[in-house]
Amino acid sequence: MTASGRPVPTQDEVLGYFDTLSNWGRWGEEDELGTLNHVTDDVRLAAARAVRHGTSVSCAWEITAPAEMQRSTTACPCAADMPGAEGMPARFHADRRWGFSSEQVSLAFHGNTVTHIDSPCHIFWDGTMYNGRSHSLVDPTTGSAWAAVTAAANGIVTRGVLLDVARTHDVPWLEPGQGVFPDDLEEAERRQGVRVRRGDAVLLRTGFGRARHESGATSGVTQAGWHAACLPWLYEREVALIGADTPQDVLPSGYENILMPVHAVGLVAMGLWLLDNCDLEACATTAVELGQWDFQLAVAPVRFAGTSGSPVNPIATF
Repeated sequence: MTASGRPVPTQDEVLGYFDTLSNWGRWGEEDELGTLNHVTDDVRLAAARAVRHGTSVSCAWEITAPAEMQRSTTACPCAADMPGAEGMPARFHADRRWGFSSEQVSLAFHGNTVTHIDSPCHIFWDGTMYNGRSHSLVDPTTGSAWAAVTAAANGIVTRGVLLDVARTHDVPWLEPGQGVFPDDLEEAERRQGVRVRRGDAVLLRTGFGRARHESGATSGVTQAGWHAACLPWLYEREVALIGADTPQDVLPSGYENILMPVHAVGLVAMGLWLLDNCDLEACATTAVELGQWDFQLAVAPVRFAGTSGSPVNPIATF
């Protein structure tokens, strides 16, 4: 089976990745960090040395209301008149110049629009999560007792590498359904003069962010992204985290019984954390201007107890 002359793993081979690319037990039976274990103190120090200009850019989309979130806002020009103020101390009522605004926000961050991180408990395979834990550890009220986003409570600070495959192909964006293969990644490395190494966060630019900016397009049943063939490459390079300007997997995946193999094998077998729906346009523009394709990447998930991910604002500092 080939695609554009390149070998494509069969469905049986991809299913075999659950065993051959497994990190279960690699860092101990109690490990919930998965590939984030590749981010050692030395890796973080090396990431700091990637800051050569001091320029920072966001790799996230703005979350808007009402499209992605439900929002209830209170604005009190004088706080002393707000509901419940009657129960406050007398000195509170004396300050008639102080006001405030406040919000209550709810959103479903998993999906195809909001920039977010997936922790390993986000996906099950045969009812099992990363490191062999049962899906029954996810409670409908309290959330997951295993490999939730709070495992990354100290944040993720590592070297980021942008692989601009759309630029490598000399196109504004890859076509929906176009998969990215290891040779695409290595060609981007060669052209950009950079090499992915242990502990890196690899950000894949398909150009979809540009299409989204220009037309308001959203990803869906057909999208460009990582092909399953990249999974052994990511495992061998000991990558800590991957991101993309789509929800990662090329769709359709090309496999009848594995809808999203990068999510399934990555999260369940490898414990590979995922940054979905990045906006990589400013990052790519800055990389071209500075002639620098690596940077310090900082990702700080909100410490939502028991959740399978978090909205995030990844910051690339060149």
